[in-house]
Amino acid sequence: MLELLPRLRRFAAGLSRDMTQADDLCQMTIERALRSRNQWQEGTRLDSWMYRIMRNLWIDEGRAAARRRQSFVDEEAGLSVGADGAQESQVELSNVDRALQKLPDEQREAVLLVMVEGHSYKEAAEIVGCPVGTLNSRLVRGRDALLALLGETA
Repeated sequence: MLELLPRLRRFAAGLSRDMTQADDLCQMTIERALRSRNQWQEGTRLDSWMYRIMRNLWIDEGRAAARRRQSFVDEEAGLSVGADGAQESQVELSNVDRALQKLPDEQREAVLLVMVEGHSYKEAAEIVGCPVGTLNSRLVRGRDALLALLGETA
């Protein structure tokens, strides 16, 4: 489970657009996974199970925040995602991150799981609980929207 933390944290940052919220989401995910460890089935992928827990927690938290009429997401969030590097790389990463944050949640999830986390379409579809065709459609629309937002062509 410890080996998954960097990947979970990156996925949480992509979902929440805020590193503080991402860390909270990671903590909640780990707590829930440990509490529910008897539900994980030996021989199945732990990472897929953990991503599914995180995604469900994120959806639950989003609904609760909407009910409270409070913004759970900081507008400036996501600008600090990524590693230190050259100035141009940081600017490019910020542009990609801002474009990613403009995608609808379903498309952003598909892009994060397949293009960032490297899950197969089938694995990503299992994580978000939709058919592979639906996941593929979300991914294509998300990728095309990202390219358009970044001023590039498909």
